[in-house]
Amino acid sequence: MSAQHHLGRPADRALPAGIIALAVGAFGIGLTEFVIMGLLPQVAADFAVTESVAGWLISGYALSVAVGGVALTAAVTRLRRKQVLLALMVLFIVGNLLSAVADTYSVMLAGRIVAALCHGAFFGIGAVVAAGLVAPARRAGAVAIMFTGLTAANVLGVPFGTFLGQHFGWRSTFWAITGIGVAALVALALLVPDRETAGSADPSGGLRGELRAFRHPQVWLSLLITVLGFGGMFGAFTYIAYTLTAVSGFSTGAVPWLLVLFGVGLFAGNLLGGRAADRALHRTLVIVLAVLTVVLAGFALTAASPVLTVLSLLLMGAFGFATVPPLQMRIMRYAHQAPTLASGANIAAFNLGNALGAWIGGVTISAGLGYTSPIWAGATLTLAGLGVLVAAGRAVRRSEVPTQQREPVGAPA
Repeated sequence: MSAQHHLGRPADRALPAGIIALAVGAFGIGLTEFVIMGLLPQVAADFAVTESVAGWLISGYALSVAVGGVALTAAVTRLRRKQVLLALMVLFIVGNLLSAVADTYSVMLAGRIVAALCHGAFFGIGAVVAAGLVAPARRAGAVAIMFTGLTAANVLGVPFGTFLGQHFGWRSTFWAITGIGVAALVALALLVPDRETAGSADPSGGLRGELRAFRHPQVWLSLLITVLGFGGMFGAFTYIAYTLTAVSGFSTGAVPWLLVLFGVGLFAGNLLGGRAADRALHRTLVIVLAVLTVVLAGFALTAASPVLTVLSLLLMGAFGFATVPPLQMRIMRYAHQAPTLASGANIAAFNLGNALGAWIGGVTISAGLGYTSPIWAGATLTLAGLGVLVAAGRAVRRSEVPTQQREPVGAPA
């Protein structure tokens, strides 16, 4: 090995500080999205609204994410990506500040909606920036590290935020999140480079150029795979507290600790999924969705066993979130000439999948099929996503023009 090659390796493997800044922003956004679930009873009591009305603080947020992921991203395609990320973080700070000082339910809901608008655009644009900060062979891993902030919010942030709210009032949690937003803003300003490759003016030609990416059938198939594949996991997770207490026999007090275990699975799966996708994107997605389907079906069959339930929770989190980096990289691969809007649309697709899975799970419970029925529904959705992925891979292979290259651009790995 030459000295030059040896000296070059550490630099090649070094993690750009800009990705850490993106992960800090992702942590704050993930905390905003999920911490409200543990604070909902306090918020409902404080504003004297019913549980269903208070639930709009969750569903309204999700709808705002879906809208912002596409509309806001489309509106900023001609702007420099770093400046857009900074503006989105300011929007995030304003939204959480509104929630912290809200004196009425309407103001609180407005704060949630404002904060949510930045969610889809931040993750969509941030994924493109993260991928641009590293060599092509490490892009899925870079995206996974950015999303580590989101998984860390589940493992560490949500329990701490709930604890803070229970002891010092729910407003203290939103003040803390506002502070995290300020820290993320400073980190993004200082650590994300201004160089062209890290996201300056979009070379795609603005909105019209970004929209051209949607002419590729594989972009639409990628969105459908995201909705079905990730929606299946989230549909099973939405009603997990009922499954754990009514079927598995755990006490209500054990549920938060079990959710932390689920979060550990998310954290590990996200990182491992990113690394595997850098080696073989298509194969990784096929394997992960297939195993996730089996895990969900096994969970539904063995939910009455506390021991097997604990194992199923860990595996469901791991394989459920192992889909995220490869799903995000798949759409960026097929929209590689104009990835920003497609990336934002895929974040919206994740949230659409969340809504679809939760809705179908609710329908099965209302039909009297029991608290394992959302898990069966989730397994069915994930299996459908796997079917679309396999069909999409075959379509790519059929459309390939034989060349001397081993792997044509855009072919599944």
